Amino acid sequence: MSTFTDLIYEYGLLAMFLIILAEYACFPLSSEIVLPFSGAAASLQHIHYFTILSLSVLAGLIGTSFCYTVGRLGGGALINRLVIKFPKTEKGIAASQAKFKQYGNLAVCFGRLIPICRTYIAFIAGAAGQNLLTYLFSSFIGITVWNAVLIGFGYLLRENWDTVGDYYARYKDILLPLLIYLGLILLVHIRKDKTSKI
Repeated sequence: MSTFTDLIYEYGLLAMFLIILAEYACFPLSSEIVLPFSGAAASLQHIHYFTILSLSVLAGLIGTSFCYTVGRLGGGALINRLVIKFPKTEKGIAASQAKFKQYGNLAVCFGRLIPICRTYIAFIAGAAGQNLLTYLFSSFIGITVWNAVLIGFGYLLRENWDTVGDYYARYKDILLPLLIYLGLILLVHIRKDKTSKI
């Protein structure tokens, strides 16, 4: 990861764009580190928040379109081969498939906000033959929310980023499940409010 952070420091926006694109194209990079670090670097380089956010969303859409296309062309057979070759992907793919069956078109939007699911939801949507425009629109919403929060986090903590990164690395096994749990509580609360208004 230090190689990528060095590239961001040295090449600025271009490096941020390419690294975020690679992360959304399912390269083994952690968005929970890449995005906040990009926000911190942008802040230190006096790049406006909405500039880095817009750039990151564009990179995310291009990267995830690659995965969607692979899923669309390869279908279920490709996903099965992926699970056989990389058994650790089975849990994430199964979670993504469950969300897609449960929420349909909204699954891509929600899936973007769930750390394990967000990596594989593009393959699932492509394999399921989801309409490209629907996929891109749902992805745009989810990617924008996810990137806005993580980049904003880094943008605000710029000088303290090294300390935050150390704490994150040490406690991510506790923090990520906690954030997912809080997000699910929020979704349930919103859903109850909508149901009560009907």
